[in-house]
Amino acid sequence: MTDTAPHHWRFFRSGGFDQLRIETVSDLRALPQLDLKLWATLACPTTGLAFDARTLGYIDTDHDQRIRAPEILAAVEWALAHLSEPQCLFAAPGLPLSAINIQVEDGAHLLSSARRMLHNLGKADATHLYTSDTDDLTALFPTGQFNGDGLVSISLAGDDALRDLITDITTHYECPNDRCGEPGISAEQLATFLEHAQALTAWRARAIVEAEHVMPLGEATAQAIDAYHAVAGKIDDFFMRAQFAAYDARAAALMNGTEAELTDLASQILSHQTEQALKMPLAQVRIEATLPLSSGINPAWITPMRAFAQAVVTPLLGARESLTQDDWLELKARLQAHLDWQASKPQTPLDNLDSARLQGYLDRQDGARLQALIEQDTQIAAEADGVLAVDKLIRFQHFLLTLLNNFVSLRAFYSQRDGIFQSGRLYLDGRSFDLCLPVENADKHAALAEQSYTYLAYCDCSHAASGRKRTIVVAATAGSAGHLIVGRNGIFYDRQGQDWDATISKVVANPISLRDAFWMPYRRIGKLISDQIQKLAASKEAALEAQASEKMAAPTASAAFDIGKFAGVFAAIGLALGAMGSAFALMISGIMAMPWWKLPLIVVAIVLLISGPSVVLAWFKLRARSLAPILDANGWAVNTEARINIGFGTALTRLAALPKGSERALKDPYVKTNYIPWLTALLLITALFALAWYQGWFDRQTLADWLAPAAAETTSTATGADAATASQP
Repeated sequence: MTDTAPHHWRFFRSGGFDQLRIETVSDLRALPQLDLKLWATLACPTTGLAFDARTLGYIDTDHDQRIRAPEILAAVEWALAHLSEPQCLFAAPGLPLSAINIQVEDGAHLLSSARRMLHNLGKADATHLYTSDTDDLTALFPTGQFNGDGLVSISLAGDDALRDLITDITTHYECPNDRCGEPGISAEQLATFLEHAQALTAWRARAIVEAEHVMPLGEATAQAIDAYHAVAGKIDDFFMRAQFAAYDARAAALMNGTEAELTDLASQILSHQTEQALKMPLAQVRIEATLPLSSGINPAWITPMRAFAQAVVTPLLGARESLTQDDWLELKARLQAHLDWQASKPQTPLDNLDSARLQGYLDRQDGARLQALIEQDTQIAAEADGVLAVDKLIRFQHFLLTLLNNFVSLRAFYSQRDGIFQSGRLYLDGRSFDLCLPVENADKHAALAEQSYTYLAYCDCSHAASGRKRTIVVAATAGSAGHLIVGRNGIFYDRQGQDWDATISKVVANPISLRDAFWMPYRRIGKLISDQIQKLAASKEAALEAQASEKMAAPTASAAFDIGKFAGVFAAIGLALGAMGSAFALMISGIMAMPWWKLPLIVVAIVLLISGPSVVLAWFKLRARSLAPILDANGWAVNTEARINIGFGTALTRLAALPKGSERALKDPYVKTNYIPWLTALLLITALFALAWYQGWFDRQTLADWLAPAAAETTSTATGADAATASQP
């Protein structure tokens, strides 16, 4: 009876969603039953990953450079079918020969290939195969031996003729490398070469057989044809213009060019390459005109016309000073056979090979001998494919579980064992950033990745030793954004340990941490005040300079002192100071009238009023921070939210910290600060406040009594000033 009980799945919560634990063989067998909606991702690219490329190639069965869920399931099914001990998928790297399942159709052949592989590697007594044994396929398929890929390289040629044939094919055609690493010839490429060679030699032979028509000038025909092509279009133009002149006498003058064209031509610096001169007719166009071959020719065409007369006209028609239209038609007719022969030339890349060499390949049947070698290589394809199947099983044993923990779930990433999409680590601004991904186009990537609500810095990286360049995107998930600006430099270490110079080229700003959000309003206020002070100082300085310049340019007599205006200004200043003093006194008296325990609450309220909105907004964005848009912009199809919460973010971006147990000297020899005056001033201020408190000076009525005479005096002064101003004539 078949057990139809559902599989007992185990999930763990991380990144804001439930992720599958893949820990047993039964989990792998039941994987096709798992709802795809519970998979972390549904597709990923085969490029840009820190993962074994050959394993991805084995899984990507449709060769579209993307891995999808059905291909993952097919890889798991194949691995389980070919392993009698599938638990080795969860063991340390290394495929035990005893784990190969010989009960399946190709199992015995697979085991035989594995043993033969160990024998070829000089490890006949070994019981395990490792990825390092098959990393170099050329060691498994030695040069000079058939390897079953259907390609024949020069090392398999038995004589010089075959070596020359293989060399000519690989030189003139794009040939892939065979499994031993040498350029190889396939049956299709051989057939193409032989077809091209046959067509090219037949075409060349026609020139010999039909030499009287095809080569009217013998070996000089090629030179004559070049001279003919150089002027043929211009001669046709001349005789067509002459026909229009015969058709209508009014056209004769126009066919030679207008006066405006000649005037413009006369104003230029002329040469044989002047474009406007080249467009003018070959000679003066008249009714029933003949074309001169020496004198009276357009100066821009004298040299090619003389070469044409010498190479074509004289050998075919005899020496003459001019050419009629009938002469021209006769020349074209006598050269037409050669032109037709040239037009029938087969398009091949073999033009630089002489006919004797090509005919030799055809006569000796070298192509048939090479085809026999290709067929002999193909006959051992099954045996060679067995070697690749062993390599596939070795790599699945080593890498398949890692891929599942980066595809079905994101366990590797959330357990900080480095996801396959992470390309390395960036050191910059006293921090290390672990969430680094390769990017092809920063602008295109940022258009989608900005939806992650994560602070992203795009960096252009260069490797000085090799001259290579690359672009990465870095997620800043802890610390402050203050110094993460375009132009900052850092060092990026890839997964192979190579260091790259990195420069920030683009930033997508989002909150990084609550602490950063808390201080952000104060930094903005400080920057605003600083900017306004600088603007005010700059404007005042400019005004003073302008005023000084005006006075130096046009000096005038100084104005008389106006006591009324001065008194009014003084009164206004006094009123302002009085109002400010009253407000400050009322505020201080109100605060001092409160119980002491309310003072900290007021400070907290002020801080919350300033920083609260920024922190709340940052909290919502940090809760929504997600890995999914960043990966989707790289070609992934992430099926979950994949959150990056605040705690996990601090693990992805690590701040600089002194090692535990380090000794730290706090005295800085370059900081000379005398704290005694500051401490003295603080003690005096504290003593004055204590005295005022003790004497009751902060009582509201006392402050009002103090400020009343000052306000009255200020009002009196202002009134007197107004009266004085009014008495002025």
